[in-house]
Amino acid sequence: MVRMLAVLALLLVSSPAAVMAQTPSTGGERADTPKAPQAEDVRLRRDMSDRMTVPVLLSGRGPYQFLVDTGANRTMISRQLATQLNLPSSGQATLHSVVGTSIAPTAIVPTVNFTRKPMNSVETPLLESEHMGADGILGTDMLGSQRVIFDFGRQTMSVVPSVTHHFDEPGTIVIEGRRKNGRLIVTDATANGRQTTVVVDTGSEVTIGNEALRRALLKGGVSPNLQQIELMSVTGRSLAGEFMLVRDFEVGGVTLTNLAVVFAPAHTFDQLGLNDRPAVLLGMNAIRSFRKVSIDFASLTMRVVVPDSGQNGLEAGRLTPGLMGGNL
Repeated sequence: MVRMLAVLALLLVSSPAAVMAQTPSTGGERADTPKAPQAEDVRLRRDMSDRMTVPVLLSGRGPYQFLVDTGANRTMISRQLATQLNLPSSGQATLHSVVGTSIAPTAIVPTVNFTRKPMNSVETPLLESEHMGADGILGTDMLGSQRVIFDFGRQTMSVVPSVTHHFDEPGTIVIEGRRKNGRLIVTDATANGRQTTVVVDTGSEVTIGNEALRRALLKGGVSPNLQQIELMSVTGRSLAGEFMLVRDFEVGGVTLTNLAVVFAPAHTFDQLGLNDRPAVLLGMNAIRSFRKVSIDFASLTMRVVVPDSGQNGLEAGRLTPGLMGGNL
């Protein structure tokens, strides 16, 4: 399994482009998506730690709240929910999180219904609900053959076939990437002018940078007055890090200003071979700066719509140290 994210001793303050969501209906509302008649929309929910969850049916029961994580290649559920549903065990799986590898038991879910097309006999690792902060995590095994559209104005996530017509509206920017270990990776990015590799990770509420980027920024004259924080993996293990604001973070020609980045030796960088060059796991504090984001794993592209007020750069979501933000 790919990365699972992190509890952070910080509270995310939404970017100006973000709008507070409503609690999802139990059935998962459907809404029309312009130029995407095959879209299947699921109402998003944002809790106190600003994570994104969607309702999911397991063997016809629920709905249960799942995190949407494009940085995870396996869908997971809580051990408590597996016990409640009396799911048959199927062995063990090795999990890769920001803090390293661990072993987790697995179970078979007869059907997982996230949109209108269920998936059958899904083997899922089991994690503690207190560490996930949700009933489960949706990974790219559910999303990888589709295109996922986050519409932060309408607070919906649309799942459409990759061949469906892309949204085309003023302010749309196309960012090309590549795929590695199930993740979408973008190389057209800079942090304070330093070339940076980006791993798109909607399961991370905060952007995480590696040591190579930290060194590059400090050499470029960034103040070394970094603040100590702690990350907690959904596997229950912790990881020390430092956070600071990156003045100018540019991806695909769009500049995010004052982007909060946590620098930590995340295992994900090692897993992807990104320890030796500047790289970040681009979290939701950056992604929410846009009005709409489309992530297409088949065509290896990310489309973003810049808010009308952000034509010359976007103010990214900020982090306030010292406040407990809950599970991410």
